[in-house]
Amino acid sequence: MPVLNYKHLFYFWSVAREGGVSRACEHLHVTQPAVSAQLRKLERALGERLFERHGRGIALTDAGRLAYQYADEIFSMGRELTDVMAGRPSGQAMRLVVGVADVLPKLLTYRLLEPALKLAQPVRLVLHEDSTEHLLAALSAHEVDLVLSDAPLPPTVAVRAFNHFLGECGVTVFATKDQAPRYTDRFPRSMDGAPFLLPNLGSTLRRSLDHWFEEAGIRPMIVGEIEDSALLKVFGQAGVGLFVAPSAVESEVRRRYRVQVVGRIESVRESVYAISVERRIKHPAILAITTAARAGLLASAPAAMKHTGGAKPKGSKAGPRERKTVRS
Repeated sequence: MPVLNYKHLFYFWSVAREGGVSRACEHLHVTQPAVSAQLRKLERALGERLFERHGRGIALTDAGRLAYQYADEIFSMGRELTDVMAGRPSGQAMRLVVGVADVLPKLLTYRLLEPALKLAQPVRLVLHEDSTEHLLAALSAHEVDLVLSDAPLPPTVAVRAFNHFLGECGVTVFATKDQAPRYTDRFPRSMDGAPFLLPNLGSTLRRSLDHWFEEAGIRPMIVGEIEDSALLKVFGQAGVGLFVAPSAVESEVRRRYRVQVVGRIESVRESVYAISVERRIKHPAILAITTAARAGLLASAPAAMKHTGGAKPKGSKAGPRERKTVRS
């Protein structure tokens, strides 16, 4: 088995962290040819190019980004070991990189991640918001530790990963204090013709709402289609129209945006999945997130106050609760 030269790895880590060979040389007090030679030796040992030309500078390749993540963890642990052996308290935080699907409501995302921030060991949380497709690609490249999404990993996606179903809840319809009395008494029929703010087309929640409206024979007046869930609530707070949010964060929405509950729709479900490369979750922070969601946040959403029954909307059915998808 080839032995990794950690001096080569340290020089690579320094170049990547400083953003260039010249700045790394200044930091390390060595010459540029010496650093360049060490980088070439590391690339030969790993069998991969770690840097590529980018304009007048250099940038990490995909292999380089992966190597940097490992190097960063290795040398961070080395500093922690030095502190511990010297009798100094270790302030090293556990790093957790989470990809959040852009369709997930911001308040729900915070509540999902909150347990990780309350662990005894400090956690350095790194968040990336993007489409689920892009986040799954980052997961397969080990650029993120976990993906939070409103849908499971599709069987057509060539990513080796596991779905961990965290739970689901209904949605609550909100309006301003002045608007709410107009729609509460006859809910849900009162929403027919009511001004409504909806998520963009294509999201799971939008598909479920559209199907529910159709089955209930309700035609709201769509006054806005807004991708960002926080921005949508700001418009709702201003009285532009009614809007929905997961019932699991109902009290926070009422308090933060000073709105009132019009009614609840239990048959429209907001689902949450954690997608990871681990079948059995071992990372302490991820374990805290999944455990708290299943036992608390998504297990204690308010019971229906006023809602319609009927068939569950198409597209809202939960997928496999824990499924591996392997594509080569």
